Amino acid sequence: MTPDPRKPDTDSPDADHLSEALAHLNRAVESESIASGAAKGLVYSVMETLGTLIGDPDLPEHARSGYEGLLETARELRARIEGGGRGGN
Repeated sequence: MTPDPRKPDTDSPDADHLSEALAHLNRAVESESIASGAAKGLVYSVMETLGTLIGDPDLPEHARSGYEGLLETARELRARIEGGGRGGN
């Protein structure tokens, strides 16, 4: 597969993409258009990715702060899924 020349050459996921993934999962959970087990697995995967990124000693502090905020959002979503509740109601 040929790399896309428009994309930067990096192995780290973009914080905006992770944020959009969490927002998409949140909408799916709220609309009950995703099974709770699937949502849990996806949120867990995002949390693991964020944990790995946060643990990188070469990560700039401003990026670490952003990833930590996303991790907190993911934890809140996980708690809502495990509690069976839908956000905003």
